Amino acid sequence: MAEKIYDYDPADALTSDEAVEIFLMDAFETGNAGHIASALGVVARARGMTAIARKTGLAREQLYRSLSESGNPTLETTLAVMKALGFDMASKRSAA
Repeated sequence: MAEKIYDYDPADALTSDEAVEIFLMDAFETGNAGHIASALGVVARARGMTAIARKTGLAREQLYRSLSESGNPTLETTLAVMKALGFDMASKRSAA
């Protein structure tokens, strides 16, 4: 009997602010712009892309494109999405 394989959507696991915070911290620690953009997209989907679009004043389609693995959101878009999600960006000294 063949096993069923299901798609996993990480947005389904982001049910608390703490889970979102850890998810975003992990993404930012990679230093990979595509991964960070994609992680912001996952969180935006978890919170409702339409609601995020409304809060940021950006088109939903633009957010989907920008916040994908191949997206390249501007700093302005990134900051707007972070604010709409209830988070901010802070700098810290790197270990390098």
